[in-house]
Amino acid sequence: MRRFILPLLLILSTLFIPAPAMAAAEPIDDPVPVEPVASRLGLVLDEYAQFPQSTPTPAPTDPRLMRHARINTIFELPDGSGRRAVPDLNGNLYLVKDGVPHVYLDVAGTFAPQFFSGRGLGQGFGYATFHPDFKKNGLFYTIHTEQATLTTAVPDFQQSGTTLFHGVVNEWKATDPAADTFAGTRREILRIGFAGQIHGIQEINFNPTARKGTAEYGKLYLAVGDGGIGVRTTDPQNLAIPHGKLIRIDPAGTNAANGRYGIPADNPFVGQAGALGEIWSYGYRDPHRFSWDRQTGKMYLGHIGEKSTEAIYEVRKGDNAGWSEREGYLVFDRAATNVCDRLYPLPADDAQYGYDYPVAVYDHNPAPGWNCTDDVGVAVAGGFVYRGTAIPQLRGKYIFGDLVAGYVFYTEVSEMRRGGPPATIHRMHLFNAAGESVRMQQLSSPGAPGNPERVDLRFGTDNRGELYILAKANGKVWKVTGTRTFAAGGVGHHRVHGTAVAANWAPVTPSKWQFTGRELILAEAGDDPGAPRRPFEYAVLTKGPAFSSVEVNAEVRLDTPVDVSNRDVIIVFGYQSPTQFYYAHLSSDNTIYPHNGIFKVNNADRERIDYQWNGRSRGANPAITDTAWHDVKVKHLPASGQIAVYVDGGKDPIMTAVDTTFASGRVGFGSFDNIGRARDFTVTGTPAP
Repeated sequence: MRRFILPLLLILSTLFIPAPAMAAAEPIDDPVPVEPVASRLGLVLDEYAQFPQSTPTPAPTDPRLMRHARINTIFELPDGSGRRAVPDLNGNLYLVKDGVPHVYLDVAGTFAPQFFSGRGLGQGFGYATFHPDFKKNGLFYTIHTEQATLTTAVPDFQQSGTTLFHGVVNEWKATDPAADTFAGTRREILRIGFAGQIHGIQEINFNPTARKGTAEYGKLYLAVGDGGIGVRTTDPQNLAIPHGKLIRIDPAGTNAANGRYGIPADNPFVGQAGALGEIWSYGYRDPHRFSWDRQTGKMYLGHIGEKSTEAIYEVRKGDNAGWSEREGYLVFDRAATNVCDRLYPLPADDAQYGYDYPVAVYDHNPAPGWNCTDDVGVAVAGGFVYRGTAIPQLRGKYIFGDLVAGYVFYTEVSEMRRGGPPATIHRMHLFNAAGESVRMQQLSSPGAPGNPERVDLRFGTDNRGELYILAKANGKVWKVTGTRTFAAGGVGHHRVHGTAVAANWAPVTPSKWQFTGRELILAEAGDDPGAPRRPFEYAVLTKGPAFSSVEVNAEVRLDTPVDVSNRDVIIVFGYQSPTQFYYAHLSSDNTIYPHNGIFKVNNADRERIDYQWNGRSRGANPAITDTAWHDVKVKHLPASGQIAVYVDGGKDPIMTAVDTTFASGRVGFGSFDNIGRARDFTVTGTPAP
């Protein structure tokens, strides 16, 4: 498989210079070879609120829009009341007090029949934000979409071609800011026409770190997508239109072309011929969510990629994120003859073009044989740098996720450095209030219409910086109330060691094994035992009891030459019989289904149960890639079902799983069709009752 090593570049220029014609190069089909790594750290989620079911208008043709409630974020009003606000794309703005939501404003009803939320993945009542002086001035802002054919309004800006929908920004003024339902006035301040069905105005917000009296205070940021047509146009690089841009305006000003808002004098393109003064940064496909670090003031933006790269950018004034000349760290070829080969390495002279690259990335990893014109179902959900006080373990971490699968990630802010290597992405575990390890699909699927596996994850915060997680699937909100360590706790004190003599082991094929007193050696590759599919050759430890809670520690080595692909060893545990056991597969390759994971064999073909498997093409990062000795630890806690596999003393596991099928059993060592060895094989745990 072709690989691409992410460059270490410091990009200084912010002016767009058209890229040269594509030089001869191999296309890239694996943009980010390194997968997010497992973390021991998990978030404890307490259910905070449940929202009423809502439906799109008109009825959608896209089944992905069939959600219980298309809630988009949660935030606290800046008035000291403790009320939270939640917009639902299908039309209602809710206020939540003490976990109970009620309708504050019916946006869909206000703008009917033009209001449109029935097509596209960002249409409807997209977002709301309250002015930092809302308590005094009663001002807040919303964005919604209208079907172009149902309105006579003329957009302030539009793309070339037929305009299909409008993204509309309104200012609302509440007569009584303390009231729990809206009464007051509104005015339209900006209307943008889009020639595609997706990627409209995704978020609007004020910088919460801005101090009153500064130039930043009261300035409204809008993340404007490319309308879905940047894949075939240069609109995101065209400074004459707002599409594919982050724009910054002054709602209290009047010097814009339409006279309904102001253009701040300190915006980067003010006065530049042919450029909109509203633009703060540009070169975006779908700038989905942005937030500011409350300690440093830095802005981070989650950017949804085309067919390759999900990215987090640290955004600065005048930046060019590159789309659609770049996707992530790669050249994007819009004119490619083969639409499957659109990504190429950066040219040697890339620095002159002035692109600004992500500080964290992960890729789509489609399944083998994937049709490159189809949606893989991967999209980043931008989040927040945790600066709250309730959970010290999270401080300095940028918490974000994948909105489709519901994965929750973090990166260390200290690693998110522009021009440096991308920050390591850690995949977090989740725990419910009872302390049980759960996946987001388990929390979000009950009551979810449409695809229950699709979480539609979002994040929010309150004024103290505490975190919330939302799922459109079933319209629930959870508050992050703490952390837990995955597979924590002792396994017991019964210890078995000094085991590497033949009398202590029961191999599948004794003639293939050697026992030296310290090492157990699989000297010949195993043979396929037939259905159900499972490891070919292994030996089970018979010394000592069968264990319930158990920790296996050993040094392992691959004796198969390093130029042989897919070399592996396995650690067996919970062994009941030749067709009932668990095993951890430690492989040199994570791109083929059977490799690098935790599996269960239960009188049927092996079932992959590790959390690192993406369901399509990738497992955990390669575990053992050479013939050196490596320390391996496998920990199994049957009471909770938690399984963790560590390599070479890592503080975080390389693989994790939860399964309670086998509450006890023996342990072992082996392989599929490779040769290898283990030494100092030690087992600690609690004997099975």
